[in-house]
Amino acid sequence: MLWIKAFHILAMTSWMAGIFYLPRIFVHYVEGREAGQDVARLEIMAGKLYSFMSIMALFTLGLGLWLWFGYGFSGGWLHAKLVFVALLIGYHFWCQAYLQKLRGGVLDNSGRYFRLFNELPLLIFIPILVFVVVKPF
Repeated sequence: MLWIKAFHILAMTSWMAGIFYLPRIFVHYVEGREAGQDVARLEIMAGKLYSFMSIMALFTLGLGLWLWFGYGFSGGWLHAKLVFVALLIGYHFWCQAYLQKLRGGVLDNSGRYFRLFNELPLLIFIPILVFVVVKPF
Protein backbone atom coordinates (compact mmCIF):
# COMPACT_ATOMS: atom_id res chain seq x y z
CA MET A 1 0.00 0.00 0.00
CA LEU A 2 2.96 2.31 0.55
CA TRP A 3 3.87 2.02 -3.15
CA ILE A 4 0.35 3.11 -4.05
CA LYS A 5 0.66 6.06 -1.67
CA ALA A 6 4.03 7.03 -3.19
CA PHE A 7 2.63 6.96 -6.73
CA HIS A 8 -0.46 8.86 -5.57
CA ILE A 9 1.77 11.62 -4.18
CA LEU A 10 3.87 11.64 -7.37
CA ALA A 11 0.79 11.93 -9.59
CA MET A 12 -0.74 14.61 -7.34
CA THR A 13 2.48 16.62 -7.42
CA SER A 14 2.54 16.46 -11.22
CA TRP A 15 -1.13 17.45 -11.43
CA MET A 16 -0.58 20.39 -9.09
CA ALA A 17 2.44 21.53 -11.14
CA GLY A 18 0.13 21.78 -14.16
CA ILE A 19 -2.63 23.43 -12.15
CA PHE A 20 -0.17 26.10 -11.00
CA TYR A 21 1.51 26.64 -14.38
CA LEU A 22 -1.40 26.69 -16.84
CA PRO A 23 -2.81 30.02 -15.59
CA ARG A 24 0.68 31.52 -15.99
CA ILE A 25 0.51 30.54 -19.66
CA PHE A 26 -2.85 32.32 -19.80
CA VAL A 27 -1.18 35.45 -18.35
CA HIS A 28 1.57 35.37 -20.97
CA TYR A 29 -0.91 34.65 -23.76
CA VAL A 30 -3.19 37.57 -22.89
CA GLU A 31 -0.36 40.03 -22.29
CA GLY A 32 1.56 38.85 -25.36
CA ARG A 33 -1.49 39.21 -27.58
CA GLU A 34 -2.10 42.72 -26.22
CA ALA A 35 1.52 43.60 -27.06
CA GLY A 36 1.09 42.28 -30.61
CA GLN A 37 3.41 39.31 -30.11
CA ASP A 38 3.06 35.90 -31.70
CA VAL A 39 1.35 33.73 -29.07
CA ALA A 40 0.72 30.61 -31.16
CA ARG A 41 3.39 28.66 -29.30
CA LEU A 42 1.65 29.44 -25.98
CA GLU A 43 -1.57 27.95 -27.33
CA ILE A 44 0.28 24.73 -28.16
CA MET A 45 2.00 24.69 -24.77
CA ALA A 46 -1.31 25.24 -22.94
CA GLY A 47 -2.96 22.38 -24.80
CA LYS A 48 -0.13 19.94 -24.14
CA LEU A 49 0.10 20.95 -20.49
CA TYR A 50 -3.66 20.51 -20.03
CA SER A 51 -3.46 17.02 -21.55
CA PHE A 52 -0.58 16.08 -19.26
CA MET A 53 -2.24 17.44 -16.12
CA SER A 54 -5.50 15.69 -17.01
CA ILE A 55 -3.68 12.35 -17.22
CA MET A 56 -2.01 13.08 -13.87
CA ALA A 57 -5.39 14.03 -12.38
CA LEU A 58 -6.81 10.67 -13.47
CA PHE A 59 -3.85 8.83 -11.96
CA THR A 60 -4.21 10.86 -8.75
CA LEU A 61 -7.91 10.11 -8.45
CA GLY A 62 -7.54 6.45 -9.39
CA LEU A 63 -4.73 5.85 -6.92
CA GLY A 64 -6.65 7.83 -4.30
CA LEU A 65 -9.62 5.50 -4.76
CA TRP A 66 -7.28 2.52 -4.43
CA LEU A 67 -6.00 3.95 -1.14
CA TRP A 68 -9.55 4.64 -0.01
CA PHE A 69 -10.57 1.03 -0.61
CA GLY A 70 -7.38 -0.20 1.04
CA TYR A 71 -7.52 1.96 4.17
CA GLY A 72 -11.25 2.52 4.43
CA PHE A 73 -13.36 5.64 4.51
CA SER A 74 -13.12 6.83 8.09
CA GLY A 75 -12.41 10.10 9.80
CA GLY A 76 -14.00 13.47 9.32
CA TRP A 77 -10.72 14.77 7.92
CA LEU A 78 -11.14 12.54 4.86
CA HIS A 79 -14.65 13.83 4.18
CA ALA A 80 -13.39 17.41 4.44
CA LYS A 81 -10.42 16.62 2.19
CA LEU A 82 -12.73 15.19 -0.46
CA VAL A 83 -14.75 18.42 -0.50
CA PHE A 84 -11.58 20.32 -1.38
CA VAL A 85 -10.54 17.66 -3.90
CA ALA A 86 -13.92 18.22 -5.59
CA LEU A 87 -13.16 21.97 -5.67
CA LEU A 88 -9.78 21.23 -7.25
CA ILE A 89 -11.46 19.08 -9.90
CA GLY A 90 -13.85 21.96 -10.56
CA TYR A 91 -10.88 24.32 -10.94
CA HIS A 92 -9.32 21.85 -13.38
CA PHE A 93 -12.43 22.00 -15.58
CA TRP A 94 -12.54 25.79 -15.21
CA CYS A 95 -9.03 25.82 -16.69
CA GLN A 96 -10.35 23.71 -19.55
CA ALA A 97 -13.02 26.32 -20.26
CA TYR A 98 -10.34 29.02 -20.43
CA LEU A 99 -8.23 26.80 -22.68
CA GLN A 100 -11.17 26.48 -25.07
CA LYS A 101 -11.52 30.27 -25.09
CA LEU A 102 -7.79 30.59 -25.74
CA ARG A 103 -8.03 28.19 -28.67
CA GLY A 104 -10.98 30.15 -30.03
CA GLY A 105 -9.09 33.43 -29.74
CA VAL A 106 -11.59 34.88 -27.27
CA LEU A 107 -9.62 34.71 -24.03
CA ASP A 108 -10.45 38.25 -22.95
CA ASN A 109 -9.64 38.39 -19.24
CA SER A 110 -6.70 40.53 -18.17
CA GLY A 111 -3.27 39.31 -17.14
CA ARG A 112 -4.04 40.57 -13.63
CA TYR A 113 -7.19 38.45 -13.56
CA PHE A 114 -5.22 35.32 -14.43
CA ARG A 115 -2.56 36.15 -11.84
CA LEU A 116 -5.33 36.17 -9.22
CA PHE A 117 -6.94 33.10 -10.79
CA ASN A 118 -3.57 31.37 -10.35
CA GLU A 119 -3.80 31.81 -6.56
CA LEU A 120 -7.05 29.85 -6.17
CA PRO A 121 -5.56 26.34 -6.34
CA LEU A 122 -3.18 27.22 -3.50
CA LEU A 123 -6.17 28.19 -1.36
CA ILE A 124 -7.71 24.83 -2.20
CA PHE A 125 -4.50 22.82 -1.75
CA ILE A 126 -3.56 24.16 1.70
CA PRO A 127 -6.62 22.65 3.45
CA ILE A 128 -6.07 19.34 1.63
CA LEU A 129 -2.51 19.24 2.92
CA VAL A 130 -3.57 20.16 6.46
CA PHE A 131 -6.33 17.55 6.52
CA VAL A 132 -4.00 14.79 5.31
CA VAL A 133 -1.05 15.60 7.55
CA VAL A 134 -2.71 16.91 10.74
CA LYS A 135 -6.01 14.98 10.56
CA PRO A 136 -7.69 17.55 12.84
CA PHE A 137 -10.91 15.52 13.20
